[in-house]
Amino acid sequence: MALARFLLGKLLVRELNGTQVIGRIVETEAYLHNDPACHAYRGMTPRNRSLFLETGHAYVYLCYGTSWMLNVASEGHGTGAGVLLRALQPLAGIEHMRKGRTGLRLLDLARGPGRLAAAMQVDLRHDGVDLVSGGCLWIGSDGAVVESIGESIRIGISKGADARLRYFVAGSDCLSGSRRLNAQSA
Repeated sequence: MALARFLLGKLLVRELNGTQVIGRIVETEAYLHNDPACHAYRGMTPRNRSLFLETGHAYVYLCYGTSWMLNVASEGHGTGAGVLLRALQPLAGIEHMRKGRTGLRLLDLARGPGRLAAAMQVDLRHDGVDLVSGGCLWIGSDGAVVESIGESIRIGISKGADARLRYFVAGSDCLSGSRRLNAQSA
């Protein structure tokens, strides 16, 4: 839970062909080790093994065969839990975020976890990547301070659906949730 809140306002950076593609993290969801909605709930498998790595490693999976999802392992080695990155505010490398995607407004480029991964061109090659040490995909900070953090139930799940483990930068125009969910404060 702490990492989900901590990541708000941080920068997700992707190195693409000598250009940095950058978005500010504005929405996250926590998936705890004892949470029936967490992919690690039933133990480690070849698919979810990256959730059991040290804090800060990427867990990437394909959702419903259509969209990649980027998560950050949130516990120490051996404990499966993570934070889903749900939305970014695009900051730099916008032309790369738009690659192969037409008709999306700037605010919609990385609104929702599938669009976020598409905008940052994240796929299974990034599963297990250390997001703290740099490289082609990493999370950093420019010192921005998040003034107000909202909190709500998570989106699009049936197990553990009532848990208030979705966090967001209150007032951001780039959130993926409904207006009702995005009006809830912590």
